[in-house]
Amino acid sequence: MDMQFTALFFGLASALIWGAGDFCGGLASRRASVLSVLMLAELSGLGLLVVFGLMFQEAFPTVAGTLWGIAAGLSGTLGLGALYRGLATGRASIVAPVSAVVSSAIPALFSAFTIGLPDELKLVGFALALVAIVLASQSASESGGSRALHYAILAGIGFGAFFIFIDTAGGEGSTFYPLAIARGISIPVLLVLIFARGVAMPARNVLPIILLSGILDASGNVFFLLSSTLGRLDVATILSSLYPASTVILSRIILHERISRVQQLGVILALVAIVLIAV
Repeated sequence: MDMQFTALFFGLASALIWGAGDFCGGLASRRASVLSVLMLAELSGLGLLVVFGLMFQEAFPTVAGTLWGIAAGLSGTLGLGALYRGLATGRASIVAPVSAVVSSAIPALFSAFTIGLPDELKLVGFALALVAIVLASQSASESGGSRALHYAILAGIGFGAFFIFIDTAGGEGSTFYPLAIARGISIPVLLVLIFARGVAMPARNVLPIILLSGILDASGNVFFLLSSTLGRLDVATILSSLYPASTVILSRIILHERISRVQQLGVILALVAIVLIAV
């Protein structure tokens, strides 16, 4: 199989899996504290990554790779926490695409400075992305809409930094352990916040969906890192950022969410922008 095609396949696979994981995490955050949901999800994902690292007898990263993994973990936790909070307070069909556009634009700009400027289609995609954010922000008229949009932008910044850091950490040939380090560093930070704020643990009936969200998120991370390693960082990022599609579909099917025509246009433009940047 052609390496470039494999990279594209892994990028799309990460989008599908991430979208399902984000939906589960956002749904759990409506029933429990975001901090407790994040901590348990990180634990379940960490266990999966360590098991795979041992199975494939992967070499442990160098000191530099470890530091990049730590940076990725901190930024990724910030992004995931903001995303879960946004999904819990606003509509997934607005929050997910906006966060995806922001998170995809940051590595694309980084690649432009390190590799070269993008072509015309990518520039058109950036322009559409800005318009999409403006249209999607019309949800501010709804209860919690403005706050949810702010969380979406913050999530996008966190994810964008995560993409760059974890790609650098995985550049040494390791896949599972850099991701495990990224998750491992976030757990003590979350525990401190949980104890400091006196956050209660989720009810038992919420635990399965939290554990599932962690496993799906970790699996999406693996596919993203494989995609960015085999291909370009910006292409892998944009393809992975198609995750709102599965999040929105699940939200429509399970939660029966509806959005206005203006918001629908914003969502459509956001997805079109992602595709254009990936071409």
